[in-house]
Amino acid sequence: MRTSDIITMEIDLADDQIPIRSFPEGAHLVPFDPATHRRLARDLLNLAYQHGGGDIRSTEAWWSELVEDAEYEQALLFAVMAHHSNTMIAFAQVWSSGFIKDFAVHPKHQRTGLGSALLSHVFQVLFARGLKHSSLKVRSDNPSNAAAFYQALGMSSLATSHRENGGLG
Repeated sequence: MRTSDIITMEIDLADDQIPIRSFPEGAHLVPFDPATHRRLARDLLNLAYQHGGGDIRSTEAWWSELVEDAEYEQALLFAVMAHHSNTMIAFAQVWSSGFIKDFAVHPKHQRTGLGSALLSHVFQVLFARGLKHSSLKVRSDNPSNAAAFYQALGMSSLATSHRENGGLG
């Protein structure tokens, strides 16, 4: 078993602190449709987490757990699709409390501004709902250096805990 630190990060959703970013050309945010998007979302999460940073799960197990959670709202599932294709290139799952449960950008679209644009949009939606803060947890051994990405968007580390893992993630 290997161990991994889990970093809890948070951002103050004050209106003047939310980073405003535009989606890059070729990407568009679409309303999440479970019939069309749930398998695409889970496949993207599994792709993003295949080298660590998150859990690999089946669509069925993930979806049933997701929709049964008291904080689930379909409006807080964010899908970004590539223009002219049925390819999901970014996804965020957020609880009604403002906790970002899952966040992934397709590896071919990382470092293009897509992740920044999606996270900026999520922060704006949460602010519009009256939330004061948004938080997430990230593994310190995340292979895409996610903690630095979140910090660059204004999130700060609140706490670090220790977790033992087996396998991927």
